[in-house]
Amino acid sequence: MKQDNMHETFDVERIRSDFPILSTKMNGKPLVYLDNAATSQKPNQVIESISNYYRTYNANIHRGIYAIAVEATDAYVDSKVKLAKLVNAKGMEEIIYTRNTTEAINIVALGWGGANIKQGDHILITQMEHHSNLVPWMLLARRNGAVLDYVKLDESKSMLDMQSLEEQLENEPKIVAVTHVSNVLGTINDVKHITRKAHDHGAVVLVDGAQSAPHMQVDVQDIGCDFFTLSSHKMLGPTGIGALYGKFDILDKMDPVLSGGDMIKSVTFSDVTWNDLPWKFEAGTPDIAGGIGFGAAIDYLNGIGMKSIRDHEKKITKYALEKLSGIKHLKTYGLGKEDLERRGGVISFSIDKVHPHDVSQVFDSEGIAIRAGHHCAMPLVEEILGESAVSRISFYLYNKESEVDRAAQAVELVKKTFKVG
Repeated sequence: MKQDNMHETFDVERIRSDFPILSTKMNGKPLVYLDNAATSQKPNQVIESISNYYRTYNANIHRGIYAIAVEATDAYVDSKVKLAKLVNAKGMEEIIYTRNTTEAINIVALGWGGANIKQGDHILITQMEHHSNLVPWMLLARRNGAVLDYVKLDESKSMLDMQSLEEQLENEPKIVAVTHVSNVLGTINDVKHITRKAHDHGAVVLVDGAQSAPHMQVDVQDIGCDFFTLSSHKMLGPTGIGALYGKFDILDKMDPVLSGGDMIKSVTFSDVTWNDLPWKFEAGTPDIAGGIGFGAAIDYLNGIGMKSIRDHEKKITKYALEKLSGIKHLKTYGLGKEDLERRGGVISFSIDKVHPHDVSQVFDSEGIAIRAGHHCAMPLVEEILGESAVSRISFYLYNKESEVDRAAQAVELVKKTFKVG
């Protein structure tokens, strides 16, 4: 995609032309991809950047001084610089590459948490967390004898209860870990407010940005959080690479979780000195191709503009909520169309007396990819929403209203197939 005049108009068809998979078929029908909260599709620019690395300058980084090794190192480092600018970190030294958001959170739980969470200390998360921001803290609490507390949802079961937050902060938690955007409800949490409140009580704050960084402008300095995590594959980049942002002073004091090659400055038979940030947290040969592909994805997102992407998603989410609200025997979860400023492009729903897996199979037969299950948020879905599973559609920059229409038609087919209503 050419970058010229990109901000003047948001042309969905022009964007779609960059994504080869969107011109394919599934089960003989033109593919409608509505599972973007799980992973995004990849534009030609990202695919070609990875192929070009392997074809023309494949070499290990930070080791060789020959030309293609220098080229690979520069491209990998440059992708970190791009990501630091995208989220407004102070520098690429605060960007640690990981395999994904899950690994990034585990690094904080094991590295920072292992050293700072003691018996009787409190850890505070919320009832809307993805397992990736729940299980690591549960395990840490068990290992270190800490107490795991939860911020409850309000009566609408759509937003965090700020009174519950205030009450839990009275326990003086050592760390508060919260999702920026719920992958089930689509709720956008006021993480800046939560961070300020948590800091007032002396807590460190981690924000899970897996569902926010791909879809909206993120400014970690404005939020004020101590850690922020994200995944490349949800923001047009390749799988197998994600990132942990951490404030320099905190990362500088942390010991690495993984050790071995490249994360050291010097080693003797009796001692070791860690490498400088960010490299002390990246042991061994990293996902070089992934980093380069991630850099290309960031270039693509910047070419369109995160504000434009967010505006497009608000528009299509509103259209979808209006379309679905008119369908009998269908229930959506989360905030309504009047709360789009507090809602991302994720819509979970259920159809009376039809299991979400059956819903997904009917959609699949119509060439439409959606998600069904507990969405790696089992406590939220089962204990709060009272469902064993829900269906979910989720949007990105290449989705269009005609695809929502096809999804609505698929809902009617589900109802007809299972004799609902």
